[in-house]
Amino acid sequence: MKIAILPGDGIGTEIVAEAVKVLNVLDLKFEMETADVGGVAYDKHGHPLPEATLKLAKEADAVLFGAVGDWKYDKLERQFRPEQAILGLRKNLGLFANFRPAICYEQLTHASSLKPELVSGLDILIIRELTGDIYFGQPRGRRTAPDGNFPGAEEAFDTMRYTRPEIERIAHVAFQAARKRGKKVTSVDKANVLETFQFWKDVVTEVGQQYPNVKLDHMYVDNAAMQLVKQPKSFDVMVTGNMFGDILSDAAAMLTGSIGMLPSASLNASNQGLYEPSHGSAPDIAGKGIANPLALPQPAPSRRPHRVRGEGRAVPGPADGGHLLRRHTESRHPRNGRRGRGCHYQEDHQGLASSGSSRPPRLQTSRGNTGSN
Repeated sequence: MKIAILPGDGIGTEIVAEAVKVLNVLDLKFEMETADVGGVAYDKHGHPLPEATLKLAKEADAVLFGAVGDWKYDKLERQFRPEQAILGLRKNLGLFANFRPAICYEQLTHASSLKPELVSGLDILIIRELTGDIYFGQPRGRRTAPDGNFPGAEEAFDTMRYTRPEIERIAHVAFQAARKRGKKVTSVDKANVLETFQFWKDVVTEVGQQYPNVKLDHMYVDNAAMQLVKQPKSFDVMVTGNMFGDILSDAAAMLTGSIGMLPSASLNASNQGLYEPSHGSAPDIAGKGIANPLALPQPAPSRRPHRVRGEGRAVPGPADGGHLLRRHTESRHPRNGRRGRGCHYQEDHQGLASSGSSRPPRLQTSRGNTGSN
């Protein structure tokens, strides 16, 4: 099995190093090759996703990805910003299915912004369509407005669009995952306003008829956001488009106490996967040896957490991260992080895999740069 190792920027290099240690102690044969990506790739090669890195990723069976981004690159032209690397990998590898679990481990229940009784035992799987929608739709750009409220004024525009096959394949993934879990799918849309998501709703409904043992609900995205806060345990599997999934998955992550503890996996039709943490590059704590790597070993490529077609578990179960927490951590009221923060810990050692200390670390979150796109 060939794994492309792409550490990236900030704490990405630190957490990937720990995940590689985990892979090395497994009784499995891996061929691992490392390449630059993100800001470090721009500095060295003039582009956040060099051709050599993309070639390596395409040839690999799986990609282990750290995080990208740093404030110093914010003034670059958009195509040269580090975040374009992850978008380019998703597009070129066809990684259309993103799995974002929101699991509230027992050790972090008190760290959630919600009451313990609302989040204790929380286990949501958000399946986000990752290669369509307004993030990739064309045309897009800036121009002189031809009409609207201010014709002749400068305007910017993007295009939201989905084809039937794009919706069908992500819907099948969601229903197949739900069959192995609580047998309930909530499809999130904005069908009352957007024609794209009326079409989404219609197609998901058609696909749902092929899974009579799975209950299907439809919910507007604004209501879904409210219900995540009001009664989050009412959800099992949520499936939605690229933009809504981006927002809701980060909101759901914070129900668990810290986005820095959660994994993410993105797969294509051939079950090639990109495995990464849900958090960002956290440049403010990079190099201090306090970045918590727990989010990355959970979706490590050796796990093959889900198959887009066929058998396989939907995501790593709660016992996986919980087992590591019970052995290595004691949560002490980490501050709730916003989008892009990374969770870190204070200890005399550099990482969980290298730690021989019996003293548990203190979980915290940092105001890191965005990497959760």
